[in-house]
Amino acid sequence: MAGKDDKKKKGIEDITKCPECGSTQLIRDYERGELICNKCGLVIDDSYIDQGPEWRAFDSEQNESRARTGSPMTYTIHDKGLSTDISWKNKDSYGKSIPTRNRAQLYRLRKWQKRIKVSNAAERNLSQALQELERMASNLGIPNDVRESAAVIYRKAVKQNMIRGRSIEGVVAGAIYAACRLTNVPRTLDEIASVTRVKKKEIGRTYRIMSRYLKLNILPSKPDDYVNRFCSKLKLSAEARRKSNDILKLARDYDLTSGKGPTGVAAAAIYIASLMTGERRTQRSVAEVAGVTEVTIRNRYKELTEKLNLDVENIV
Repeated sequence: MAGKDDKKKKGIEDITKCPECGSTQLIRDYERGELICNKCGLVIDDSYIDQGPEWRAFDSEQNESRARTGSPMTYTIHDKGLSTDISWKNKDSYGKSIPTRNRAQLYRLRKWQKRIKVSNAAERNLSQALQELERMASNLGIPNDVRESAAVIYRKAVKQNMIRGRSIEGVVAGAIYAACRLTNVPRTLDEIASVTRVKKKEIGRTYRIMSRYLKLNILPSKPDDYVNRFCSKLKLSAEARRKSNDILKLARDYDLTSGKGPTGVAAAAIYIASLMTGERRTQRSVAEVAGVTEVTIRNRYKELTEKLNLDVENIV
């Protein structure tokens, strides 16, 4: 009998769509213990089990003290975060202070623990590379999911023996650039080169080799991918962002974006939108944010206004 109930419950856990309307928008209401379809309102199950913890926490300190598991696995640490760390605090498991006579022993244990975590040259290389990756990603303001993707790409490059003959920093920079392109959070080569000691040309070459050997299948970046970030840096309103995206959509329809640098087209569209919405920004300020020259913005601006019949001259 218990086996049938377990089988039934396992079947409920595997439900991904509503049996009535086929919708995949399912809501798990843990307070009532119900699994509900958000589209038609059908209660699929009325004895749904809460898989979360049985305790509650009202701040980060309570959350840390009550949790009974370690931090999640991550590829941004050379051992994936699965090894044990001896805390720097001189306290035991009960929170009591460790006597002074035992602190020297604890210091030696902590020191040897750090040495054992990196046991050979390959792990030392990986540890150094991932520390460099974390430094670059922090300077570029890259989110955690992109950092994880970059770490996975770097690990694949190590397996393919792509590190030999190349600088660690150059391969890490190429992995970050590839991860940004894959996750649609693009950063320009100039931005990545600004936080490394590697030249832009070398990063681009490493990225192309990596893309070919690892078969990353990365699509070319689009001007739309840069609009939000550039507008945020220029402190433009949501209306200006919308206008920029509308201009870029028209430019795609008229085939004005193919063969052009995406950052230059995005910068020109933002410049035009800033004029249209009365939030005028200078060509120099837009060029500095986008990492292109003022000449590029003027050329793209001229093409877009002429081909799309945008009446910007009267506004200026």
